[in-house]
Amino acid sequence: MDGSGDIGLVGLAVMGANLALNMADHGFSVVVYNRTVSKADEFVSGPARGKSVAAAHSLEEMVGRLSRPRKIMLMIKAGKPVDDFVDSLLPLLAAGDCIIDGGNSHYKDTMRRAKRVEAAGMLYVGCGVSGGEDGARNGPSLMPGGSAAAWPVVKPLLQSICARTPDGFPCCEWVGDSGAGHFVKMTHNGIEYGDLQIIGESYQFLRDGLGMDPAQCATVFRSWNEGDLDSYLVEITADILDHKDSGGSYLVDTILDVSGQKGTGKWTSESSLDMGVPVTLIAEAVFSRCLSSERNERVLASKTLAGPDRQVVGDKKECISGLRYALYASKIISYAQGFMLLRRAAREYSWDLNLGALALMWRAGCIIRSKFLDRIKQAYVANAGLESLLLDGYFRTVLAQCQDGWRKTVAAAAHAGIPVPAISAALAFYDGYRCDRLPANLLQAQRDYFGAHTYERVDRPRGTFFHTDWTGKGGQAASGSYNA
Repeated sequence: MDGSGDIGLVGLAVMGANLALNMADHGFSVVVYNRTVSKADEFVSGPARGKSVAAAHSLEEMVGRLSRPRKIMLMIKAGKPVDDFVDSLLPLLAAGDCIIDGGNSHYKDTMRRAKRVEAAGMLYVGCGVSGGEDGARNGPSLMPGGSAAAWPVVKPLLQSICARTPDGFPCCEWVGDSGAGHFVKMTHNGIEYGDLQIIGESYQFLRDGLGMDPAQCATVFRSWNEGDLDSYLVEITADILDHKDSGGSYLVDTILDVSGQKGTGKWTSESSLDMGVPVTLIAEAVFSRCLSSERNERVLASKTLAGPDRQVVGDKKECISGLRYALYASKIISYAQGFMLLRRAAREYSWDLNLGALALMWRAGCIIRSKFLDRIKQAYVANAGLESLLLDGYFRTVLAQCQDGWRKTVAAAAHAGIPVPAISAALAFYDGYRCDRLPANLLQAQRDYFGAHTYERVDRPRGTFFHTDWTGKGGQAASGSYNA
C-alpha cells in the first residue's frame, strides 16, 4: 500500500476502529496508527483482517504510505493530544495535505488550529461525528467545517461512509469555515443533553408519580415512538426499560443514579451565555447532571427535608397523555433553542450555516435522529430567515395543541414533588418568549437605583439612555451603558 493509501487514521479506540472498518467497506484503503503501536497490529490482524487496512508503526511511515493530497483523520481525545499530533504531523506534510479532527474538540480550538495549519500551507477540517460506535461502523452523521478548499478533497470519502436519509440524502454536507463543524456538533450534543433529560423526567413521572414498573414504562415509550415522538432516543429508552439482568431484575433499577458528562453540554451552555442566547433547557439538563453527582447529599436530604411523596393524583391515562404532550412540546423548545444558538453563531462568526440542511444531516445516523427533524427542515425551506422555530406555522400549532397537557404535567409534578427542571424550563421559556412585556423594566429601574446603570424608555428611541436620581441624593452621574 506504499504511497497508495487513501487515508490515514490515528486513534483506534471504538470510534476510530469502527470508522476505519467503515472506510474499508466502502472501498478506501486505510493506514492506521495508534500511539500504542501494538494496538494497530492487533487491529489489522483481528477486526480488520482481510480488509484494505494496513498498520503503520510511526507517523512518518503512515504519511509515507498515503497518496497525495494526503488525508489524515485524528480520532483522539480532545485538547492537548490534538495539538500534539498536529505539531508532529505538520513537518511531515506538504502543501494541500489535509488534517481532519473527528473528535469532540472545542470549536475555538478548531478555529485556532485551522489558522495555524492553513498558515503552513495545509488544510484543516474539524468534523463533528455523531452516532456512537454503531454509527461509526455503519454510517454516522458527519458535520465537516474548516478550510473551504478541503471540501473537494474530503467530500468523496466522507459522503461515502456517512448515514443516509430514507430518500438517499447523505447525512454529511459542508457546514462552514473555521470552527463551524465542531460548533454544530457541540450544539447537536447540547440538544442531546436536553432530549435525554426530558425523557428521564418523563420516566420518573411514570415510575414514581404513577407507580409504573419499568416494563409498563417501556410500553408507554414504545407507543410514543410510533407517533410524533418517533426517535432513536425514545426507541432505545423502551429497550432499556424492558431489559433484565441475569438475575431477572430490571437492569435500570440497579444502575446508580449519577450522570456522567464529557463537556459538550457545558460548552453549549457557556457559548449561549457568551452570545446572550437563552438556551435554558440545555443549561438545566447540564445542571441536572451536576445535581445527580451530589448523591450523598441527596440521600441525606431525602431523609430530612419535607415535601410531597411524589405520588401523582389523577386519572392515569389522562396523566400519561398529558405527559406525552409535555415531552413533545419540550422537545420542540430544546431544538428551537439549539437552532437559535446556531443562528446567532452564524452571525457572530460569519458562517453561512444552512439550518434546514443541518436538520436533514441529523435525520439519520446521529444520536438525536428523529422523524421530527423533517418538520424542522420544512420550516427552514419555507423561510430561510426564520428567527425561531416557534414562529413557524406547524410548530406554533403543535405547541398550542400541547398547552393543556404540558401545563397540567408541570403542575402535577410540582404538586407531587417530582423534579422536572427541563420540562419546567421549557414551559417557562415558552411563556417568556410569548410575553410582550417582561419585568425587566423593574430590574432596570433597580439597577439604575443602586448602580446608576441607566435605562431606556418606551416613549423614546431605542439606544437613548436615561438615569434618575431616585433618592434625591445621587446627582446626575451615571455608569457607562453596555451589555456583558
